[in-house]
Amino acid sequence: MPASAIRVQNLAAVFVSATLPPFSRPGTKLDITVSSAGDARSLEGGLLLMTPLFGADGKIYAQAQGPLVVGGYSVGLNGNLKQVNHPNTARVPFGAIAERSVPLEFEGLDHFSLLLNDADFKSAEAVAAAINIAVHRPAARVMDSRRINLTASTNEDVPAFLAEVESVEVPVFPRAKVIVNERTGTVVIGGTVVLQPVSILHGGLAVNIVSEFQVSQPNAFGRGNTKVVQQTNVDAVDKPVNRIELKQGATVDDLVRSLQTIGASARDVISILQAMKSAGALEAEIEVL
Repeated sequence: MPASAIRVQNLAAVFVSATLPPFSRPGTKLDITVSSAGDARSLEGGLLLMTPLFGADGKIYAQAQGPLVVGGYSVGLNGNLKQVNHPNTARVPFGAIAERSVPLEFEGLDHFSLLLNDADFKSAEAVAAAINIAVHRPAARVMDSRRINLTASTNEDVPAFLAEVESVEVPVFPRAKVIVNERTGTVVIGGTVVLQPVSILHGGLAVNIVSEFQVSQPNAFGRGNTKVVQQTNVDAVDKPVNRIELKQGATVDDLVRSLQTIGASARDVISILQAMKSAGALEAEIEVL
C-alpha cells in the first residue's frame, strides 16, 4: 500500500513546554505542558512520543515523553457538542528528564541578591532587618523594592550562610490577588481582598440548538426515495436578571455566597470579578493563568 493511501486520524501536532528549575542537573525530572498546534479535537488518552526540549540558545536541555493527563473532555455527535474545559491542553507530571545543567558554582562568590516575588519596599526592609538580626551583622542591604543584596564574610561557608538566611522568618505584606484560570474555570480569591459597596446585575441569553434526524419515506405506490432529513430546532431563552448587593464591610465569603445563591458558574464569576475590578469595587490584582 502506498504511503499516500495511509490515513492516520489519531495523531496530533503539539507544542511542548517546560520550566527548568534552578540548580537542575542531568536526570532532574520536570513537569511539561502539551498543547495542540493543529486541528486535533482532543488529546484525551494520548501519548507524547520522545520530544527534545530546546532552550533559547538552541541547545537541547531535556527530553520529554509520557502519557497525557487532560483536565477536560469533548463529546460530539450529529452536530451536537458537549465540552468541559479545554481538551486540547494536557500535562505530563515528571514527563521530561533534564540532559543539560545550568551550572552555578558558589565557590569564590561572596555577593548575592535576593529577589522578592512581589515588589514592596515595606517587605524588602523587613527582610533585610530580619536577616541582619539573625546573622548579627549588617549582611543585607535593600537596593530597591524587589532586590536585596547579601554579603558573605571572608572564608564563610556560603551554603550554610544562605541556609541561615533562608530559615529567617519575616512578616511579609502580600498583595491582594485574585487568581483566574480561564482554561479550567478555577477562581481563587485571597483573604486580603477588600470589597467596596457595589450592586451587581447579572443575566444572560441562553440559546440551545438541537439537531434531530428523521426518515422521509414515500407511500407504497409512490416513486420517491427514502431519505434522512435533518430537523433543527432553535430555542432562545432570556434569563431573568439576578441582583446582588454588597454593603460596606462585605467580605470575600459574602461575595462567594451571593454568587452561589444566584447559581453563577465559574465563567460567570470570572466575568463578574473583571467587571467589579473595572468599576473600582474590587481592591485586588487579577492574575489570569
